[in-house]
Amino acid sequence: MVRYHRVGVARRVRGWGSVRAEKIVGLRIHDYLYFQVLSPGDIRYIFTATPAKDFGGIFHTRYEQIHLVPAEPSEACGELSNGFFIQDQIALVERGGCSFLSKTRVVQEHGGRAVIISDNAVDNDSFYVEMIQDSTQRTADIPALFLLGRDGYMIRRSLEQHGLPWAIISIPVNVTSIPTFELLQPPWTFW
Repeated sequence: MVRYHRVGVARRVRGWGSVRAEKIVGLRIHDYLYFQVLSPGDIRYIFTATPAKDFGGIFHTRYEQIHLVPAEPSEACGELSNGFFIQDQIALVERGGCSFLSKTRVVQEHGGRAVIISDNAVDNDSFYVEMIQDSTQRTADIPALFLLGRDGYMIRRSLEQHGLPWAIISIPVNVTSIPTFELLQPPWTFW
């Protein structure tokens, strides 16, 4: 089952890049995690992602500069042709073709430190999908994050335009330590 959440009213709390936001309906709390693209410069923004609900690990360390490598094939449902470049880096994967857990396990098997799964709806700039365990009872140890489709598209498009095999990111980013006027937010996304 896939659940969608619209970005709600957020309040900042202390912690590594964590902000809690109450959903518009109900009392459930939704976590956000932030990362910043450092290169290429045209997408040097702070992006919002949501962690998987009931599988995957957590970030135990902050990566000041790590590669965000788009997986090939983009859905990462099997062997990756660029798996060598994903080892010890973070993979950018597209939703579709198999479960979120399957994608996470493929990246983990290729030695990735984490996976960011962007929505395959490139016009999605406000609905987060709640990534939940599939029915296989398998597990994954690396962090798995969901990224809005528009954000994933803009990152991949920038890399293609510049002929780059990966972006350089910092993750997680503690947005509570950044003055509001200095937050570089994507202009296409409502915060």
